[in-house]
Amino acid sequence: MGRKNAKKQAKRKDKKTFVPFIKGVLDISRSGMGYVVAEGIDLDIMVRPGDLNGALHGDLVAVAIKERSSAGKRMKGVVREVLKRKRSEFIGKIEMGKGFAFLLIETDKPVPDFFIPFHALQGAQQGDRVLAKVTDWSMQDNKRPQAAVVAILKEEDMHDAAMREILLESGFPLHFSDEALEESLRISSHIDQNEIGKRKDFRDKLTFTIDPIDAKDFDDAISFERLQNGHIQIGIHIADVGHYLEEGSCLDKEAYQRATSVYLPDRVSPMLPENISNVLCSLRPNEDKLTFSVVVEMSSSAKVHSIWIGKTVIHSNHRFTYEEVQAILEEKEGYYATELVELNQLAQQLRKLRIANGAINFSSQEVRFKLNEKGDPVGVMIKESKEAHQLIEEFMLLANRLVAEHISSASLNGKPIPFPYRIHDDPDEDRLIPFMEFARKFGHSFDRSSPATIASSFNQLLLDVKGRPEQHVLEQLGIRTMAKARYTAENVGHYGLGFEHYCHFTSPIRRYPDILVHRTIFSLLEGHSTIDKKMEEKCKHSSDRERAAMEAERSAIKYKQVQYMKNFLGEEFEGVISGVAHFGFWVETVEHKCEGLVSVQSLSDFDDFRLIESDYCLVGMRSGRKFRMGDKLWIKVIAANLTKRQLDFEWMIKPAKKN
Repeated sequence: MGRKNAKKQAKRKDKKTFVPFIKGVLDISRSGMGYVVAEGIDLDIMVRPGDLNGALHGDLVAVAIKERSSAGKRMKGVVREVLKRKRSEFIGKIEMGKGFAFLLIETDKPVPDFFIPFHALQGAQQGDRVLAKVTDWSMQDNKRPQAAVVAILKEEDMHDAAMREILLESGFPLHFSDEALEESLRISSHIDQNEIGKRKDFRDKLTFTIDPIDAKDFDDAISFERLQNGHIQIGIHIADVGHYLEEGSCLDKEAYQRATSVYLPDRVSPMLPENISNVLCSLRPNEDKLTFSVVVEMSSSAKVHSIWIGKTVIHSNHRFTYEEVQAILEEKEGYYATELVELNQLAQQLRKLRIANGAINFSSQEVRFKLNEKGDPVGVMIKESKEAHQLIEEFMLLANRLVAEHISSASLNGKPIPFPYRIHDDPDEDRLIPFMEFARKFGHSFDRSSPATIASSFNQLLLDVKGRPEQHVLEQLGIRTMAKARYTAENVGHYGLGFEHYCHFTSPIRRYPDILVHRTIFSLLEGHSTIDKKMEEKCKHSSDRERAAMEAERSAIKYKQVQYMKNFLGEEFEGVISGVAHFGFWVETVEHKCEGLVSVQSLSDFDDFRLIESDYCLVGMRSGRKFRMGDKLWIKVIAANLTKRQLDFEWMIKPAKKN
């Protein structure tokens, strides 16, 4: 009898303690403590270093809960399985042993040393920096994961290696697999007449592309035709990547895993191999190309009278750069000047209408580096959005909106068709209210009675601050109050653009969601739509990869800033405070647009400074001296650390005399 009761109690105990695995992404701090971020759980799950079981930063893991949380505290867990590795390639130094070698990784995140057999060294010697690929992740019986050298990095390639490391850190592989490359090279560039016969033929229409001067992947083109009724027919033609990319193929799977191209200052890490992105699908001039198009008939007042969406074939007459088009718009002469000027007038009307309907007109400046033949930064350029950029932007926005509107009105068996909308939530009140209080100190008021009035207040503020000292700080803080745009099958509209329906249709060479949009729209047009039950999962993956790409781009820009400012150690410059924290404030130099940190520690001889969050400033407890976002001051460049991608500045009370 006692044995039976004991067995029952054991069973009850097992049921009580059994917890299913939780899937999430592992974030490891510099201290080695792990935190698993999982959907549906408010606080991330803490994993001690001894419970990581070989999982590394960024891995997708299955975690078992070993300690439930009390109110407001994290649960504690143990990694039971690594479901997906964030990266399989690493850059590090070779440490030679007797009959074997190790790869030592230089990173601020804990990473094990990798065992490399002699036969996998590819000639690497003691102290060499190499790129290596993991061949075996097994870590049982205190074994280390095994790797093989892919390439030996020369000392002069240090900066190149840093860019590679940034891509790897963000989970973007440096190479396509042999299978994917072979697939891409097998795709024929020949366009079959039967395929042309299935499409609307635009080869006799005036068509051109407008892109950056260094672009090679031209994924959008504009056609122009004046109709007999006085209207204009504008074709927005997008590279038909889906025609070449077979769904479920090795190439398609690798494109999906990347989900986006990554644009670093000195290179592009493409989503698709070069044969597809720069040759087959690129809408190069004087070549027949297959496209997916949105064709609109517009009046001179930019009113849309008719819309057609479908597959086309085009023949671009000319490849313009933004600079060339801007010159034509300003001088009213040059290739196709009449058509470009008319298109620009329509684009500006679309822009005004969009802002009147609730779009927020944030201006943007993009910092780009002048690079020498080695890829070293030798100067800084500021890229501003001019009418040539806005011409293309407005027609791409129009196409994206019209496609999303088209799919939103369709259904399958009475249910909405799963679709990757691009959405942007209303501003978060927790961020908006402090910003409004701060803006009020400069005389700007907000009406927050509705999302529309908030957008109107933002636009009025942006108009009012133009050219004033507080312009930069209010623009930057205003952008930070905004939610992050993302992909989802649940359409809630795009607040920042003022659109009820929006998607990404116009850049399938560099964004995977655009390929999903093309496939969904084409299946609808062909009458064989299906329900993709994994659409939301694909949207989340694409959003995650987009954020990773943005982080990589920011890290690379920061590296180039540090590399460039090493030339100015000890020199003094005027700057603007661009951010504040309890440990110091960031300053962006006026001349170079490079950002560095002035630490509170470096200010300790002057005063004891404390953070006042509501004022976005640091205040001296004795002197009352304030360092507030947007303030101009002088700094000295005192350190430039490439490994940490960090610039350190020192506040100068007054500038040194100039010779």
